[in-house]
Amino acid sequence: MKENVLDILMYLFENYISDEIELEPDEDTLRSELISAGFRGNDIEKAFDWLEDLASMQESPMRSAKVGDHSLRVYTDREMERLDADGRGFLLFLEQLGVLDAISRELVIDRVMALEAEEIDLDQLKWVVLMVLFNLPGQEAAYAWMEDLVFNEMPASLH
Repeated sequence: MKENVLDILMYLFENYISDEIELEPDEDTLRSELISAGFRGNDIEKAFDWLEDLASMQESPMRSAKVGDHSLRVYTDREMERLDADGRGFLLFLEQLGVLDAISRELVIDRVMALEAEEIDLDQLKWVVLMVLFNLPGQEAAYAWMEDLVFNEMPASLH
């Protein structure tokens, strides 16, 4: 089974990471289940590291930084290789709707860059945005909107 870290993260998110789950399995139990599901041990460790890094970003001083409403994001060449024009446009769209602010956008870009995929398609980017918003306090409305977008496949435009 050829899977990558994002596939593991999506599997974990769909099956375990939810505010409705009262009893959460420990990391060893999750690791065993992921191996049984066909995921490779090395990729599992990378997925856990990715989640730990995301959780540690909540306490980052960057979260409380003020960014002007009219700031401009210039992508590096490496970021543009990973995020195509559709992905970058989608992030801008989410900012314009107020789903993301400049800080949460940077967290999304950081988490995309931490994945080892050469390119992230739009559906994968939506999952990363969903996971980032889930981990940010005070983002319940934005998370709910993204959850509808990801799970109910609602159109990404509001006409």
